[in-house]
Amino acid sequence: MIILGIESSCDDTSAAIVADGLVLSNVMASQKVHEKYGGVVPELASRAHQQNIIPVVDDALKSAGVVPADLDAIAFTRGPGLMGSLLVGTSFAKGLALSVDIPLIEVNHLQAHILAHFILKEKDPENIPEFPFLCLLVSGGHTQLVVMDDYLDMKIIGRTIDDAGGEAFDKCAKVMGLPYPGGPVVDKLAAEGNPDAFTFSKPRLSGFDYSFSGLKTSFLYFVRDQLKKDKDFLISARADLAASLQKTIVSILMDKLIKASENTGINEIGISGGVAANSGLRNALLMEAKGRNWNVYLPEFSYSTDNAAMIAITGYYKFLKKEFVSHRVTPDARMNI
Repeated sequence: MIILGIESSCDDTSAAIVADGLVLSNVMASQKVHEKYGGVVPELASRAHQQNIIPVVDDALKSAGVVPADLDAIAFTRGPGLMGSLLVGTSFAKGLALSVDIPLIEVNHLQAHILAHFILKEKDPENIPEFPFLCLLVSGGHTQLVVMDDYLDMKIIGRTIDDAGGEAFDKCAKVMGLPYPGGPVVDKLAAEGNPDAFTFSKPRLSGFDYSFSGLKTSFLYFVRDQLKKDKDFLISARADLAASLQKTIVSILMDKLIKASENTGINEIGISGGVAANSGLRNALLMEAKGRNWNVYLPEFSYSTDNAAMIAITGYYKFLKKEFVSHRVTPDARMNI
């Protein structure tokens, strides 16, 4: 079974080929145009998708040694995401599916991030989670705790009530004068700093929900006050700031994950989404696993950020259940799991 996956939810155009759960190709075109604006500009993103989608899909097909006639279905990101970006991917998927007369499969971008854990690997095909599976999803504007009872049976038990973890990294990085996207830069700087140099408050929420707006605001005021005392504060303390910030965000994320594991009794634990590439979060998860009898699953870096392989693998499992959609389908920018 050969599935073409197409991802265009934000600012990365990606296409991948998955055959019976194994990735044959995963091609991505990133958009550098947003860096000078300090964030993604939706109109520029959709224009770039229009320019990139044909060569990216063509490259994915050729790299996999596949032609359109070999495809069994096309899976595409229906949402959530930027409407203009989603329209490009959805329209292209419809057109190609019609041209070769194959089914169309809609994919939830967030669900796909979690299902990236189930991509078969040639080196270790057995290293996939068992059900029930508890996953911390930290992707862009989303932070969620999700329980999986089956490949397509997911339940959100906790989510952010305001800013997400990834937004906290990016917005605080901007306060520090770091380039966009700030998360990877903070992670790199944190390795050079002292995580105990500064202390930032953490939210107190009952249940499994998250909040990062308070941390973001307190970080902004702290940096502003320090600059009033020392105009060179950011130069001398940037690495320590990054390390302390990362420690706080990781602690907030892990506290709820630990609580959810204890409450549900689930010890199959994973992380997914762009922040799953953060070294502090990955190390914290591995450390907790040692004393908690957790079986931990970390996605490959190439499957952490937005990519089409995760769309294709989700399409694969939906194909098995014949979950197809008509060509009247439209993007849903606020789509939920």
